[in-house]
Amino acid sequence: MDFGDFLWSLLVFYFIFFYFIVLSRILQDLFSDHETSGLAKTGWIIFLLVVPFLSMFIYLISRGQGMAERAMAEQQAAQSAEKDYIRQAAGAGTDPATQIANGQALLKSGSITQQEFDALKAKALA
Repeated sequence: MDFGDFLWSLLVFYFIFFYFIVLSRILQDLFSDHETSGLAKTGWIIFLLVVPFLSMFIYLISRGQGMAERAMAEQQAAQSAEKDYIRQAAGAGTDPATQIANGQALLKSGSITQQEFDALKAKALA
């Protein structure tokens, strides 16, 4: 195998890899779109199997803008859910009186010491 054959094989491998990346992104977008009917999804899949390159180009041209919008909306929803979880886990958003009352309950139950309660109270009031 000479260098030209190696480069040709590398190029073919690149295009095969690129084909599967684009195909997986199209299928991911197709199945995450809740507005498209099942019949339309089936039609796109059959079209992708029968004439793969032509159908990929048609899909990207006709639905490319929607793909980007759906991906951004999905990303924003995931980011919002992550922020909400972090706020809930960190206990942010609760008022100082609630934090002190929770600390008082922990102190009475013996879960924390007086020094830990004082530190929690100082943090809540800060």
